[in-house]
Amino acid sequence: MIEIKNLTKSFGSNLIWKDVSFRIEDGETLAVIGKSGCGKSVLLKHLNALLYPDSGKIIIDGQDLFCLSYSELRIMRKRFGILFQGSALFDSISTFENVAFPLRYFTDQSEEEIRDNVEQALEMVNLEGAGDKATSSLSGGMRKRVGVARAIILKPQYLLYDEPTSGLDPQTSEEINELIVHMADSLDITSIVITHDMHSVLSIAEKVAFLSEQQLCWFGSVEDMKDSDQPDLIDFITASEYQIKND
Repeated sequence: MIEIKNLTKSFGSNLIWKDVSFRIEDGETLAVIGKSGCGKSVLLKHLNALLYPDSGKIIIDGQDLFCLSYSELRIMRKRFGILFQGSALFDSISTFENVAFPLRYFTDQSEEEIRDNVEQALEMVNLEGAGDKATSSLSGGMRKRVGVARAIILKPQYLLYDEPTSGLDPQTSEEINELIVHMADSLDITSIVITHDMHSVLSIAEKVAFLSEQQLCWFGSVEDMKDSDQPDLIDFITASEYQIKND
């Protein structure tokens, strides 16, 4: 379980958000939504201490994330997989080596073990036999899948997605949404998804955190969100629906 307690973050005089508190239960899929610039990705980077807050805590299974030593933090980060917004693949190496990278960096597995694990991860994201392909030759959707395969290769407890459908056409976006659900179900994993895509939210999420006006404006289930009377949340959903209809 992840508990976010009274988290506040600024960059200089620019307040991103203040006093953010909520809890993510094991096995849940949480969508963090809000306008561009509201601090969604900043929050994501706090979850594995890529950024530190001005104040507040993140408690992961009883451990205060920001009080961990370097060696303890290294162990904690192995429990997280991350799909970056641009996939962050290394175009100078093959698809296989991209997925194998965390195994080579964090483990002492043999080449045979690495090969077996990479092939299993690629199979899970429907990219069987793609290991020899150059990542520079892959489509946007395939690059996202390679990114997911790399994110799950260490069998993490938590999977973080930063705008997983950004820049993708509707059909490919739907395939990525289905993949997120498949990962959550088949791996029994806790997923945190940063997105502004309300169609994705309705397809994948159980809980929603809405950031607006430099704070957490709303938190609850997807079903409760549909009936919410929170003005900023209603405006955000309405604008999203309008954009979908006119795309």
